[in-house]
Order: sequence, then C-alpha cells, then structure tokens
Amino acid sequence: MSLFIGIDSGTQSTKAVVLDLEARQVVAEARAPHGMIGGLPDGHAEQDPSEWTAALDSVLSAVSARIDGSRVRGIGVSGQQHGFVPLDAGGGVIRPAKLWCDTSTVAECAILNRKLGGEKGAIRKIGVPFLPGFTAPKILWLKRHEPANYRRLRHVLLPHDYLNFWLTGNYRMEYGDASGTALMDVRRRAWSAAAIRAVDPRLADWLPALSPSDEAAGVLNPARAKAYGFPAGVVVSAGGGDNMMGAIGTGNVRPGIVTASFGTSGTIYAFAAKPVIDPTGEIAPFCSSTGGWLPLLCTMNVTTVTERVRALFNYDHAALDAAVASAPAGAGGLLLLPYFAGERTPNVPTGTGVLLGLNQRTMEPAFIARSAMEGVTLGMNYGLRRLAKLGVKAREIRLTGGGARSAAWRQIMADVFGVPVVAMVQDEGAALGGALQAAWCVARRGGRPRAAISDFTAGIVAVDEKTRCAPRAAEAARYRDLQALQDRLSLALRGVFPQHRKLASG
Repeated sequence: MSLFIGIDSGTQSTKAVVLDLEARQVVAEARAPHGMIGGLPDGHAEQDPSEWTAALDSVLSAVSARIDGSRVRGIGVSGQQHGFVPLDAGGGVIRPAKLWCDTSTVAECAILNRKLGGEKGAIRKIGVPFLPGFTAPKILWLKRHEPANYRRLRHVLLPHDYLNFWLTGNYRMEYGDASGTALMDVRRRAWSAAAIRAVDPRLADWLPALSPSDEAAGVLNPARAKAYGFPAGVVVSAGGGDNMMGAIGTGNVRPGIVTASFGTSGTIYAFAAKPVIDPTGEIAPFCSSTGGWLPLLCTMNVTTVTERVRALFNYDHAALDAAVASAPAGAGGLLLLPYFAGERTPNVPTGTGVLLGLNQRTMEPAFIARSAMEGVTLGMNYGLRRLAKLGVKAREIRLTGGGARSAAWRQIMADVFGVPVVAMVQDEGAALGGALQAAWCVARRGGRPRAAISDFTAGIVAVDEKTRCAPRAAEAARYRDLQALQDRLSLALRGVFPQHRKLASG
C-alpha cells in the first residue's frame, strides 16, 4: 500500500494532498499561508523563499500526523512559475525572489529582445519573446540594479526547484518549468546559448542541469524523512510549474483536453505532442511536465481582482456569488479592463484597471462585482481565441483553482468561452498532479520503465458532473459584443498606460 504526497506552493499558500494509490483517493490534505513582501515600488512583486520552506514544513508535518508515514513512497512539488531564486555558492538565498507577477523588468526585456533580433528574432531562436513575467529579464535586472548581489550569484533556481533543493540538496530543473525561463530553446529542450549570452555568458555555469520530467530530483533528506516519520529513500520527483502539474491533476496529458485555472493568475492550456509556436508571442509554447508540450496563455489578474472587489463590499464568498447572480449578463454595460497588476496576455505590463459604463444604474455593488468576474473571464477568452487560431480548439474546458468553486462564475465562463465547462472532483489540481507525477516517477524507477502518466491519471482524475455548465445562446452573443469592446478599449489605451503609471507613481 503506497502513499504519494503532492505539494503546490503558490503565491498565497502551500497546499499538500496525500494520495492513496491503491484506493485511488486523496486521504489527507493541509494548507499553510504565506505572504508577499509589502511596501515595494509599483510593479515589483517579491517573496522570501523562507516563507515557502516554512509553509512546506508545516503542511508536511500536518499530513504526516494523519497518515501512516511508513507507507510514503514519493513526493512531487508544484510551484509558481518564472520566479527567480538567486543562490550563492553555498546554496544560501541572496535576496528575496522576484515573482511571476513582477513587471519591473520592462527595460530588461527590451534589452534582451534587441540582442536576439527583436521579439520575432527571439521567437525564432528560443520560441518565445522576453516578457516581464519570465525569469531571464529578472536575472538581468539583478545584474543592472543590484551588482553587489549579482556578484554573489552562483545558482539560479525556480521556486519549485528551490523546494526540491530544500528537500534533497540537489540542484535540478526539469523541462516544463525551465521552458518558462526564456533561457531555453523549447523546440530542442536545451539551454539556449544565445539567450544566456544576452544576459551574461557566465550564466551557463549557474544554471542547473536539465532533466526529463520522469526522472527524480533526488531522495528526501534522511533527517527530514525521520522528522516526518517517513522511510529512507522517499523519492522526490522532478516536479514542475503549477500549470504543468495542474495539467496532470486535471488529466490533461493527451491531445483534446483543455484546462483553465482560475487562481491568482489565470491560465488556459492544452497538451500537444509537438511544439506550438505562436509567431505573435502571445501564447507560450511551454514544455509539459510529462514529456510533451503545453501551449499556454496567461493572464495576471483573476482572483486578485475578484478578491479586491469582495473585500471592497465586505462580502463573503457566498454573498459575492449571490450579488453576481442578481445582476444581468453584461452587467448593464459595465465593463472592467482588469489590469490591476499590468498584464501579460495581452502584453501590457504598464496597464491599469479601467471601469467603463458607470451610470446611475450600474454604480451598485452587484453590477461592479459581476463586471469583475466578467472582465477577467473576457481577458482569458482573449487568449483562448488566440489558441484556437493556432489549432488548439476546446470542446470542453476542465476547471481548477479557486474561481472554479463559484457556481455563478462557472456559468459566466461557459457563456464567455462558448463551450461547456466542468470542475474537478479534486480541485487542488496542481497538488494532485504532484502526487501523480511522483507515483509515475517511482514506477519508472522500480521496474516499469514504459509506464505512462495516463496509467496514473486514469481512474483517479475525475470531473464533477454536478458542476457542468453549458453556454446559453443569448448570453454568449452578449459576451461576444463585450469581448469586441474590451479588445478595442485595451488597444486604444496602450499608449496611455505608461503615462498614467508615471503620473500615479509621481
């Protein structure tokens, strides 16, 4: 009887699930919060990695108290993508990690894109342009803005890699999460010499070895295994970025399945057997954490927007749902451009929020709340339509993340996307993905070298049919009109955003 632990270290908290592989069910869960560093300049977003390790220790301690620890065979870690964890020669953290939602690197992106022949040149050479969310410009930012810290740099890790390092003592990076650094040629699954030279030729010595997603990052440190009551030799799988692991946890491991994650950020992605390169650079051609590719769109503003609105009106989640349901589709013409933290898709890092259509009728909490849900969903649909143009078309969308728990929001999703949507039985998709990847890794190491990841998702990953929503014709037509208006508004204001941000910071 084998147990596998999946960890998801996100922006706001770390979650753990324990999967009983033979029983095919989650038997224990735990969660621990962590916070952002406050008081930073506009556009900066950072966390202290010690918050992640403390939360990881907390959830492992919590679940170990509820299970027979001697049955644990593997651990798989999912982490927020793109964050830059700078380490010195001894593995010590040099400064707080700059996160995926940090947009302070616009100047560095311009420098790097120019060195690779512009955005189109970067796409030709590595598959993606340099965008503020990615890791490479964060490294150049450290070099340009904090030279004393940069001189100490000897190891570059991503958040999930740092947690693997904390668990095993090994410096490793797997293809899926590495493909979000903008330092890797996603077509060849290899570090790009051109991208590395654009940052610093020495960086080649500071990046860890790349490894396939079915290989282990190592085994759990014996002292940590003893502290949690686990046996010696517990395997720590390669892990991956939260989207890559969310794909596993929603069964998105073969062509034809599309997943939408409604969390702090929003992502929509699908498995592909070969790279899907977007010549505009709006869709990221990431690698999956299962051996394929994972074309993905990312919007930076999802539950951050709805949670701010919920707090503004002092709603609990049930009251927010009720308020949204009480307002008509389209919120009476009230339209939110939800760029609270800039935006990645479309690429407007200096963007700000815009609320269009306020009048005597719509300046009410219910209308504003509905416009928030609709605005972020229309933002995600911008990318979904781009995916469709690249040949990745959705017939059904599987939902994960906190937003998937809202009945009102699920119906909005179906109406905006124009296809049925359904939530998962286990809504911690990334954590479940970590557990499933760990089981796959252990099987491959233990005499089943041809085991497929689908052998483990089948019978464990399941949709919750009670949550299924189908699009409604009249509402879908209304949202198509609103989508066109939001796209026009975003395009018209892109020249205004930098000037407004400068005024706001002055």
